[in-house]
Amino acid sequence: MLIHPDFDPIAIAIGPLAIRWYGLMYLVAFGLFFFLGRYRARSNAWRGVDYALIDDLLFLGVLGVILGGRLGYIVFYKLGHYLAHPLEILAVWQGGMSFHGGFLGVLVAGWWTARKHKLRFLQLTDFMAPLIPCGLAAGRMGNFINGELWGRVTNPDLPWGMVFQGAGPLPRHPSQLYQFALEGLLLFAILWLYSAKPRPMGAVSGAFLAGYGTFRFIAEFFREPDDFLGLVALQMSMGQWLSVPMIIIGVGMMAWSYRRARAGIAA
Repeated sequence: MLIHPDFDPIAIAIGPLAIRWYGLMYLVAFGLFFFLGRYRARSNAWRGVDYALIDDLLFLGVLGVILGGRLGYIVFYKLGHYLAHPLEILAVWQGGMSFHGGFLGVLVAGWWTARKHKLRFLQLTDFMAPLIPCGLAAGRMGNFINGELWGRVTNPDLPWGMVFQGAGPLPRHPSQLYQFALEGLLLFAILWLYSAKPRPMGAVSGAFLAGYGTFRFIAEFFREPDDFLGLVALQMSMGQWLSVPMIIIGVGMMAWSYRRARAGIAA
């Protein structure tokens, strides 16, 4: 049984200025998106993406992640609370971000960027999809450093079971690390290799949706449900319910894209 190190959430403090680890993880995520995106644009010219587009996409994507993530958390998880306390919507330092909301924000940013640069939307999302998991990995590492979003109680004999401060004396699954490995590293490897060769338009985007939805659905079995929400219908968590349509849409997109390719329909 392990004990969570209980890291100081503040990474750097200079006078009144404090930089938190979670904020640094966001910078890591955006940095990886930028540099990996430039590498893909340079090594895969057939994708129709250049450096100027990546710069625009990164700027709008940052806004999409922050605004969409916050609004998604409010709508999907604590709508009643924020309707009763609307000023707390601005209190982002108290936490409260949703991947699914941030993902929708990124889609809006991608749509606007594709429109500006005269690319098809799916052409751009196929380019973006393999760049996202590294950012997800950075975010989950930030959750682990903060000692938040811990897992469910596990058998004390589990070698990597971990006691988290504030979660009681019993060992829990370090579910942040499970998500780091599944939604981050493994999904990145799968999408990077799958997209190394040209695929029918929409196939890579569909693979991301199906892959993320599947890995998130699995990880939720080990993650402690939000205490203010718990398990919802059919004893599934909100994260699982939000992942189900991603899986369905992703598989459907892949089938649709390959069917169009076999029929000889131009992308």
